[in-house]
Amino acid sequence: QVQLVESGGGLVQPGGSLRLSCVAFGISLDDYAIGWFRQAPGKEREGISCISDSGDYTYYLDSLEGRFTISRDNAKTTVYLQMNNLKPEDTGVYTCAAKYRRTRVCQRFSPGQATPRGGMDYWGKGTLVTVSS
Repeated sequence: QVQLVESGGGLVQPGGSLRLSCVAFGISLDDYAIGWFRQAPGKEREGISCISDSGDYTYYLDSLEGRFTISRDNAKTTVYLQMNNLKPEDTGVYTCAAKYRRTRVCQRFSPGQATPRGGMDYWGKGTLVTVSS
């Protein structure tokens, strides 16, 4: 059974940092591109970052302004999202999802899309990030 499990969310003050983790069970992580999605309160889900299965291609939503960094450790079957200088508008549920390799899914991420064209194969349940003073 395939599972993606997110962790690392929580309450943080504006300007603070969090590192989210996405651990994969039941799949070989190096066969999959991993995307991070965010759903803010009252808004649609949006893809915010993606890393290819090889790790040589990454995508970031422009509005993140270089504050987030996605990385992967295939040996640990984990993908990370380092989030710095967090803002209240970063509040939301963060979910990771996996897409089997050789589909160039990360190249299909674009602003405002809930799911890239072609979809994702597996989804986690999400972790809540709240940025508030």
